[in-house]
Amino acid sequence: MLRWAYFKQNDCMIMTDIIPTPQNNKANKKDKQKKNMPVAQTPRGFRDMRGGALRFRKHAINILCDVYEHYGFEPLDTPIMEYADSLGKFLPDVDRPEGGVFGLRDDDEQWLALRYDLTAPLARFVAANEQSLPRPFKRYQTGSVFRNEKPGPGRFREFTQCDADIVGTSSMASDASLCVMMSDALMALGIDASDYMINVNNRKLITAVLEVAGLGGDDETTTQKRLITMRAIDKLDRLGADGVRLLLGTGRKDASGDFTAGANLTDMQIDMILSFTSCGGDNDRQTLNNLNHLLGHNETGRAGINELEMMAEYIAITAKNPQNIRFDPAVIRGLGYYTGPVFEASLTFGVPNEKGQIVQFGSVAGGGRYDNLIERFTNRPMPAVGMSIGLDRLLTAVENRGRLPVHKLSAPVIVTVMDYDHVKDYLKIECILREAGIKCELYLGEAGFKAQMKYADKRGCPIAIIQGSQERESGTVILKDLDLGKRLYSDDTGIDGGERQKWQDYAQSNAQIETPYHDIVPAVQKMLADIAQRT
Repeated sequence: MLRWAYFKQNDCMIMTDIIPTPQNNKANKKDKQKKNMPVAQTPRGFRDMRGGALRFRKHAINILCDVYEHYGFEPLDTPIMEYADSLGKFLPDVDRPEGGVFGLRDDDEQWLALRYDLTAPLARFVAANEQSLPRPFKRYQTGSVFRNEKPGPGRFREFTQCDADIVGTSSMASDASLCVMMSDALMALGIDASDYMINVNNRKLITAVLEVAGLGGDDETTTQKRLITMRAIDKLDRLGADGVRLLLGTGRKDASGDFTAGANLTDMQIDMILSFTSCGGDNDRQTLNNLNHLLGHNETGRAGINELEMMAEYIAITAKNPQNIRFDPAVIRGLGYYTGPVFEASLTFGVPNEKGQIVQFGSVAGGGRYDNLIERFTNRPMPAVGMSIGLDRLLTAVENRGRLPVHKLSAPVIVTVMDYDHVKDYLKIECILREAGIKCELYLGEAGFKAQMKYADKRGCPIAIIQGSQERESGTVILKDLDLGKRLYSDDTGIDGGERQKWQDYAQSNAQIETPYHDIVPAVQKMLADIAQRT
């Protein structure tokens, strides 16, 4: 029904429908509700994970923690949020407390920030608890860190780090031991010795070359130029010498059109810095000779070379693969708190990038010495050295190499429901299996058998347990090998010719078996063992 009203406009009477009909009112209400509905999306640079991906991560973290424990490190956990002044301004190009990090003001007007690494919180912890801690203090920690940076392919704003640090010693044996442990950790995760390299440098050498290049002052302009220079060198493996030269000069525009301001160094200064980054030799002895020729006359440079020489001696004694740890003057590390040796693990095998080009996988771990970080809190010297493995990138690499698979048996055995009047009987089966240490779950939906099989497929269940009225009467259950059944109907079995027919005959007779109810546990265990061997 239409309802009309009149109003006067420019001395003319106009008739209009000002009250919507019930149908229009309903449509408008739906439109309004739709406009007010939130969009179900993750924030840019963040992601969701579930199921197998999380099991994969947990398995890898357990392996890394086991390596750390074998080297005598103890676990530690710290809050994901710290006071911004505790974190410090160590991210490159940070000029305000919240820059580069996710920050907010507390109700007492203090800046809080999500941690951008696990080292700055460690420094705060040690400073607050140094009287009760052993020295040296060896700790490891795994957890999320957050960077308020531009996200991209494989580059997230939240990512997981697995750290290990030694606090309270200046011995180069501790720096060497972290390099060796990093090597052991990569191998424990299935990375072959031929697929990685740990490159070592020393921040004292970088300080020396900057001094020689005329960038040794403490004024604000020179300090800013040093920060930009170090960040530029840190991108050498990704941008190459030409890209770094632009960043050391007036600046560089990337493929997306974003411009990064440069350090505005002179051509002579740029040549000096690039000659330092390229003075690596065919072996460590040659590299040390080149560094000595370039920087041996500088006191800071000589100290850095001496530290590398000591590390070389310790690594030669302790490393399983000493050839996988080498000196490389191009390694810089981006964080501003490093003071001595720095090291970075890179994977050397090729992977396709987003353009389909084959490139080296690149860095997955790094670390170094930071002797001044804890002193910020205590005003007393406290030497320290640490390493950090970027779990997300490393797991991508492990998956790429087909190593460290999460076993299909991670998913539970499923107990199907053929008769909803006998749910208690199915619950008993579930309890029997679980008490025997077998992962299992009872299907709790209300769908039929076909839908239950789809559910089991989505869950990745290895076995389905079936008991209908006939099996109940005969005191048996049916075990359905879902993995074998899936392979049976797959064209990609990896078996050809007459052998394929034999395999199909075997699969048809073993994909589903009937077993006495009282033998359900050993029967399921045997089938799980067969699946484990098969996969």
